[in-house]
Amino acid sequence: MSGTGNSAACTGWDNSSCEGTQYCPPRCPRFVDNEGVPRIARRFESADFDAVVDMYDDLDSFSRTQGIPPTTRPQIERWISSLVENGWNLVIEDDNRIIGHAAVVPASSSAPELVIFLHQSVRNRGIGSELLKHLIAHADDQGHDGLTLNVSCGNSRAITVYENIGFDELERTRTDIEMELSMDEPIVDRVQLFPAQRDG
Repeated sequence: MSGTGNSAACTGWDNSSCEGTQYCPPRCPRFVDNEGVPRIARRFESADFDAVVDMYDDLDSFSRTQGIPPTTRPQIERWISSLVENGWNLVIEDDNRIIGHAAVVPASSSAPELVIFLHQSVRNRGIGSELLKHLIAHADDQGHDGLTLNVSCGNSRAITVYENIGFDELERTRTDIEMELSMDEPIVDRVQLFPAQRDG
C-alpha cells in the first residue's frame, strides 16, 4: 500500500511492503505471532465486554498478580467497567474470543499506569510484546508523556521485557517494582513505523 491515501483497506497478511495510509492507527494492527498465526490488535469496543470478562474468568491462578485481575466474575465485570470508564483499552482476538487485553488508566494522566494480560493458552508467542508496542504507540498518539507500570519483583521475565523496551525503574519495594517509559525514548518512534520501514 502507498502512503498517498489511494486505499483505506489492507489486502492481506503479508504487510512487509505496506507504507500505511492516512487511515492507519498509530501502529499497524495486523501482525503474525511467533507460531505464524495472523492476529489483529485493536481498540476495545463495547461489544467486546463479555469476551474480555470471559478471558479473565478463564485465567489460571498463576496469571494473577498484585490482586488483579479479580477472581470472581462480578468483580471482574466491575474492574473492566472501571478500566473502560477511566482509561482506554486494547484487545487481541482469536476467532470469536479475546486472548489479550491491555488498559491504560487514568486517561487524564500525563503518565498513566498500564495493565496487560494474555490468556495462558497463547503465551510465549510474541503476542504480549506486540500488545505492549501497541500500547506505546497509542499512548504517544493520545498525547501522554509516559507510561508507568507495577510488576512483581519475582516476575523476572516481564521485568526483562520491560527493561528491553526502555522502561526505567522508579521505585522498588520488597514485593513490587514501579517502572516508567518516557515518550521521549527511541522505541516510541520505532513502534509507529510502517511495516515497510521496519528492520526484519
